Amino acid sequence: MRLFLSTLLLIFLLTACGYRPSSNYTKKMIGQKVYTEVEVSLSDPENAVLIKDALNRALYTRLKSKASSKREADSSIIVHYKSIKFIPLQYNRNGYVVYYQAHITLGFTFEKKEEKEHRLIVGRYAFPIRPSAIISNDLRFKAIEQGSIKALDEFISYISAKGLLKYGK
Repeated sequence: MRLFLSTLLLIFLLTACGYRPSSNYTKKMIGQKVYTEVEVSLSDPENAVLIKDALNRALYTRLKSKASSKREADSSIIVHYKSIKFIPLQYNRNGYVVYYQAHITLGFTFEKKEEKEHRLIVGRYAFPIRPSAIISNDLRFKAIEQGSIKALDEFISYISAKGLLKYGK
């Protein structure tokens, strides 16, 4: 009985103080339909596909927003692939790298009516490799995908904060 009353009191306090999850403000900023575009890097074109898939998946799973055509969209997010660096983090006793961190730098442009936001975000992803091995394509693609998702999450958090400033009371 006490657990029930405690839970009821907690729910009452959270709703009485006007608490709203950050996704509420993000949805208001982004809208229901989003046009997404990833500019293809001529030096690394396969990364554009990974980033585009990660962007669409992140929008749908985190915000329940759907990708749409530019005409029908409430807003648009354009991602510019800037660079990728693999930085050694850990060496074994023989001097071989056994842990890397990928730094994926993405430029984001968010547009909604007259609003326009530009952000440059670095997504980081750390991963191990076997001693004296090179980074395989599979590991490289996974690092790019995971780093891109982290950068997208950071961008979505930024948009949420902007939404709180704009729509919060």
